[in-house]
Amino acid sequence: MQLWHLARNPIENWAQVHFEKPILSGSSMFGQLVVVNEPSAIRRVFVDNAANYEKDPLQLRVLRVGAPNSAGQGLLSATGDTWRQTRRALSPLFTPRRVAAFGQIMKMKADERVDAWLRRRPGSIVEIDQEMVRLTYDMLSATLFSDALDGDRADVVRQMSRLLDTIGRIDPLDALNAPEWLPRFNRAAAREPREWFAQATERMIDRRSAELRDAPERAPDDLLTALLRASDPQTGVGLTRAEVAANVFTFIAAGHETTARALAWTLHLLSRAPEWQERARLEAMAAPDDPAEWVAAMPTVRAVFEEAMRLFPPVPHMSRMALEADKLGDVPVPAGATVVIAPWVLHRHRLLWDAPSAFMPERFLPGARESIERFAYLPFGAGPRVCIGATFAIQEAVVALACLLRRVRLTPIRGVEPRPVLRITLRPDDRIPMQIHPV
Repeated sequence: MQLWHLARNPIENWAQVHFEKPILSGSSMFGQLVVVNEPSAIRRVFVDNAANYEKDPLQLRVLRVGAPNSAGQGLLSATGDTWRQTRRALSPLFTPRRVAAFGQIMKMKADERVDAWLRRRPGSIVEIDQEMVRLTYDMLSATLFSDALDGDRADVVRQMSRLLDTIGRIDPLDALNAPEWLPRFNRAAAREPREWFAQATERMIDRRSAELRDAPERAPDDLLTALLRASDPQTGVGLTRAEVAANVFTFIAAGHETTARALAWTLHLLSRAPEWQERARLEAMAAPDDPAEWVAAMPTVRAVFEEAMRLFPPVPHMSRMALEADKLGDVPVPAGATVVIAPWVLHRHRLLWDAPSAFMPERFLPGARESIERFAYLPFGAGPRVCIGATFAIQEAVVALACLLRRVRLTPIRGVEPRPVLRITLRPDDRIPMQIHPV
């Protein structure tokens, strides 16, 4: 039964006790399992003793199935020295100043999406989950890759959705650590979209490499150029071509998928909370002209987004393997144990949140936000492996929400209640249709 739930929807494995106890430990079919919801213990795993906790083999197998080039590893799947070198090389690309410069492009893309909606008849229905996937891809493509990826947006979005849906289904053979030579359904199903991305990425790298060689002054100052020019500040070593390709794929996949899902769940919640939708709209209407200033100027819009990520965390499951024996609180952790920190559980834990299942954006408004324990809320992870694009994602989301809410009102379709499904990210089990009304 547990294997069936893992393949179908892993979040269905959580029982009531997981939402009530700070730490649970026990044996499972996967070995010793420690589920941690105590903030100080989470800090030990992610920060104080982070060197003792590496991504576990099952998680790495799932992530690497989708990689378009098995010779290279992106930030999500890299470990050890490879991860450290890549992280140091890419960190300067996501400083607040550099991210703020993307504000105008993000606003332009969001306004274009709303323009398309308003060409429809008032009260028309849009599938908001798919609309957010398209919007975040447009934003990411224009800002980080200067629209250099082959294929139109529909091709990219379709192939990415196929790939993530496939690799996000945990194969029972992987869960049981079966030999690699045994065929897996998800690997066979992922082959076509994986090869599509491999070829598209190679062509993009070839074109940009030639441009940097022949006319470097005309090369866009974007993530792709930075990846090809990147070198580790400590060693001076650059990234291999395979590592560049792997990171291009990582940022296309993780960079737009996680924010798209978080935005869709945010709008789902706002459509059912008209008072918060109106409050956020009024704040967006009063925002300054420069979208680079919007995150600071719109605490309500940001609070709505952060509360949505609490209830529907983009990455609802994280796990680590203990390299050596340790202790989390009073609970011993043997070497080789899998430590699970699941934001889906942590963010709804009864010991950490009042009315944990309620949509209450006021939790994240100034004056209240500061009282939330740092390691009780992990939409972007924590510690050395905290999401490198967190600042980018927050600005992207605030700009998108502000542009949408300024011009349209969203209402739900009666009787439609999406169910969250874990496929690496937290997706709806079906489309999220909504009606759009000009304001």
